[in-house]
Amino acid sequence: MPFIDANAASAQEYDVIVVGSGAAGGQTAYTLTMNGARVLMLEAGRRYTPEAETPMFQTPDQAPLRGMSTPDKPFGFYDATVDGGWQVPGEPYVNATESPLGRFHWWRPRMLGGRTNHWGRISLRNGPYDFAPRSRDGLGFDWPVAYEDVAPYYDKVERLIGVYGANDGLENTPSSAPGCLLPPPKPLVSDLLIQKHAGRLGIPVIAGHKAVLTQRLDAQRAPALLHPGNPLAQKILREAMQARGACFWATPCDRGCAIRANYQSTTVHLPPALGTGKLDIVTDAMVHEVKVGRDGLARAVGFIDKKTGKQVDVRGRVVVLAAGACETVRILLNSNGLANSSGKVGRYLMDTVGSDVEGQVPLLESLPPHNEDGATGDHVYAPWWLYKEQHAGKLDFPRGYHIELYGGRRMPGLRTVAGLEWLTGGSYGRKFKEDARRYYGSFVYFSGRGEMIPNEHSYCDIDPNVKDKWGIPVLRFHWRWSEHEKRQAVHMQRTFAAIIESMGGRVRGPVLTNGDEAIAPGGSIIHEVGGAIMGTDARRSVTNSWGQTWDVKNLFVTDGALFASNADKNPTLTIMALAWRSADRVLALMRRKEL
Repeated sequence: MPFIDANAASAQEYDVIVVGSGAAGGQTAYTLTMNGARVLMLEAGRRYTPEAETPMFQTPDQAPLRGMSTPDKPFGFYDATVDGGWQVPGEPYVNATESPLGRFHWWRPRMLGGRTNHWGRISLRNGPYDFAPRSRDGLGFDWPVAYEDVAPYYDKVERLIGVYGANDGLENTPSSAPGCLLPPPKPLVSDLLIQKHAGRLGIPVIAGHKAVLTQRLDAQRAPALLHPGNPLAQKILREAMQARGACFWATPCDRGCAIRANYQSTTVHLPPALGTGKLDIVTDAMVHEVKVGRDGLARAVGFIDKKTGKQVDVRGRVVVLAAGACETVRILLNSNGLANSSGKVGRYLMDTVGSDVEGQVPLLESLPPHNEDGATGDHVYAPWWLYKEQHAGKLDFPRGYHIELYGGRRMPGLRTVAGLEWLTGGSYGRKFKEDARRYYGSFVYFSGRGEMIPNEHSYCDIDPNVKDKWGIPVLRFHWRWSEHEKRQAVHMQRTFAAIIESMGGRVRGPVLTNGDEAIAPGGSIIHEVGGAIMGTDARRSVTNSWGQTWDVKNLFVTDGALFASNADKNPTLTIMALAWRSADRVLALMRRKEL
């Protein structure tokens, strides 16, 4: 049985133990099992089956509170995240200050597949500049890998999970190899209007890159390209790809997908990995420790079986931490500071810089009814366009951002009513219906997603007093945005307002010119990375370029904790590419009997 209980897992010894089942854990387990390694996956949350649990066709009026946010469902009733959020009952964390600017908000999903069930699925490659930022402006760290090292793995991941997009050849916005990308969906009416007016401001608006199938994957050619010389892996992957349907734009992606049209670890990585017969999964396994033998090697992983409350140890030749950046840090620090000879475990925590502006555009009012079914946003986006100006010192901040654009006629809800009240002051009866028909679909929304430079003041450590319900010491967060990020957020605000006004629209609320007000709180974008950064020097980093910890040669990290910087590109595609690369390294070292 691939899903086993804690007792069955403790009775065996595995080639590799993988902690976590999301983008990093799923990709790591996939690569290892498809190449013959026996893997045990430990997941802190419950088993989750998107095919059975996704509310594909349910509308807001069918949900409690019309599907609006609640403390236990921050992204609304239908969001795929279960047993998780910024607050998890019985699993607290601590902030070192009460100041809003110094607080970090830690999102945790306790479910099989982790955040891959909920995420926006924006899948952008880091560019050459993003792997060597210090070489460009003297700030932060360069990575010990270059774009050329990771590019083949970006190709592999795109072919495997299915990413739509186009190759536009813009600066530091890498093109994919031929055949890697699926055709992007057509822009919405609002997208075309934004594209026209943003273009007049010098801002390029191009096809988005998102892990959603606009057509079925090439199940005949792709398996051989991904697994050359491995007929069993090709067969398993061919069947898994054939089980995925193309999106028919029925349901917001953050609900999950019953037809496997979007990427989730639970529907893309785990089915073929389980199909090899080499993967066992234990859910409700709260990992708290990696245990090291007298020889200095990782020998076991300790966890609490949440179903029984018992302590369980499982054994493996190699241990891979892929639990999410902060959870991986927590495990290392609670393992007597494992892999921390550099003192860098927990250091250089980063999130994405975020700032949002909403507007209303009269040109989009009273449009005739038309079909705007599509992905949940991201048909188009604007990559960072001011590299030359920034490099020449013409901006007051050193790193850039991309723009995510939202508009169109998505399923209305209570937020739609709130937008109407902003414009009308409130109306009732026939007038309300007239207002709804007039203004529906005329709202546009801009989200900036920018680069944070690692700093000494943003980190996490173990709180000396607080423990969770399982008796495991919890994380304490220390957080500070620098002026670099605050100025970037102000630039976002001004830019988004300028686009709205160039369309003849009006901005909702003030344009924020104070960086403390303009920037979203730390952790709120849910892109945290860092905490176990990779590098070339064991005195200044936690792992080498393969995610192998300097101190414990059979202990690897494959999640976002590795990141030496946090580019303006969403991190998930890079997490998967690096995880595939690290798993290949593990396999090579095991074959050579070096692990």
